[in-house]
Amino acid sequence: MLDVGCGNGAKLAELVRDGAAASVGVDISGNFTAAWPPGLELIRGDLSDLDSVHGLAGRTFDRILFLQSFGYAKDPVRTLQAARAMLADDGFILLTRTQPIRYAVERAEQNGTSLGEEYFSAGTFTYRSGWNDQIALTKRTYTISDLINVFSTAGLWIETAIEPQLSEDARRRYPHKQAWMNKYLGILIFKLRPHPSQ
Repeated sequence: MLDVGCGNGAKLAELVRDGAAASVGVDISGNFTAAWPPGLELIRGDLSDLDSVHGLAGRTFDRILFLQSFGYAKDPVRTLQAARAMLADDGFILLTRTQPIRYAVERAEQNGTSLGEEYFSAGTFTYRSGWNDQIALTKRTYTISDLINVFSTAGLWIETAIEPQLSEDARRRYPHKQAWMNKYLGILIFKLRPHPSQ
């Protein structure tokens, strides 16, 4: 397994402890967790330049993960093409993205505009990170069709797309999370495979 944009590697370490074998995490920060389980390798590298990351050349993976990291790719098509080249014959890419309507709702509220105006806006936007209010993140806007077109251009097809929801138990236990999901919709999860004709 390859986790692209793995952050400190903690999530991948958890997957390895749960049975994932021969797993590699790549992140530009190089600020990795100190407790690595056996079978985990963490490499400093830029997801925008995957084909040049030292330690990945010539390797293949059954699973390649982009867990909320894909939005940082400078050239999304190039990044996916590089990942696609590292897939084993029956491998797939698991990619998660924030539902783009979330950002459109937030921007519409901030700017006093409509949901449609913000959803189809072509500009970048900046917001304070939810995990550290001292950090501002700047992102490009995107629509669901933008994502589908990037996947297709990179030679990938969507085997499955999921929009996860909270379980009934979680809704009762965490009403504030359900209220957030009702407004912002959560994330999209895509299982991508190489198009057979490419």
